[in-house]
Amino acid sequence: MANIYDLLDQGKSLISDGAMGTMLQDAGLTDGGAPELWNVEQPEKVANILDQYAANGANLLTTNTFGGTKPRLQMHQLEERVFELNKAAAQLAKEVASKYPDCFVMGDIGPSGELMEPMGTLTIDSAKEIFAEQIKGLVAGGIDGILIETMSDLSEVEAAVKAAQEFAPGLPIAVTFSFDTNLRTMMGVKPETAVKTISALGVRLIGANCGRGTDEMKVIAQELVGARQPGTFIITQSNAGLPKLVGDEFIYDGTPEEMAKYAAEMKSFGVNVIGSCCGSSPAHTKAISEAVK
Repeated sequence: MANIYDLLDQGKSLISDGAMGTMLQDAGLTDGGAPELWNVEQPEKVANILDQYAANGANLLTTNTFGGTKPRLQMHQLEERVFELNKAAAQLAKEVASKYPDCFVMGDIGPSGELMEPMGTLTIDSAKEIFAEQIKGLVAGGIDGILIETMSDLSEVEAAVKAAQEFAPGLPIAVTFSFDTNLRTMMGVKPETAVKTISALGVRLIGANCGRGTDEMKVIAQELVGARQPGTFIITQSNAGLPKLVGDEFIYDGTPEEMAKYAAEMKSFGVNVIGSCCGSSPAHTKAISEAVK
């Protein structure tokens, strides 16, 4: 079977899925609950969300493991279950993906939640160990690639990439950063620096996710594409608009129509993988997929 890079090398545009957190909350996950626990306690609900994304055109399905590292799971007293919860997530996603053509499972890795030196105590080696534990579980579950997402610190990304290269050898790796209104990450990284630094590590799919909606993503996307290195591809996953407080909950105001417009623009800029992030749903994925196709 072709891998993600093969399809991108052929010039195909790929669609990645949308929000997992938003969908899990709609399915009954409470704010304080660990999403990763649902991989074993509510597997049919997690599978159903992934299935809706795949049915609506997503080529890349992201495992429900954004907070699947030991430090993040420790907040829920689940730190001894890193391997089990990540493996279960990958198996669930793999089962869904197997029903659709050109559908791949990306093992999802979010920030560890710890700060790197000199601001914190994590070193590249200690961070690599944290990510390696998660990656071993994802690989055991059968992932097709690794998505290191919502990152802000280059050295934390380097640790995650090195762990992926060692413990998931040969699998495609994608890295996305979250940029703010100043077009920098929380740690001051600009899109151009992100692309150049991370492609030098051997990563071929680099970009941005989250952020403050599609208008800002347009500016970021153009910077990312402008800094593209030979043999690398660009990915963007914008939030569905901005969160607005309605009653006692935050609702994202980005419609599927708006996401379709964003997707068409991303394609025209030369972005290779287009998806959505917080506040999005399978309806947004369908709009993106139709706009790109």
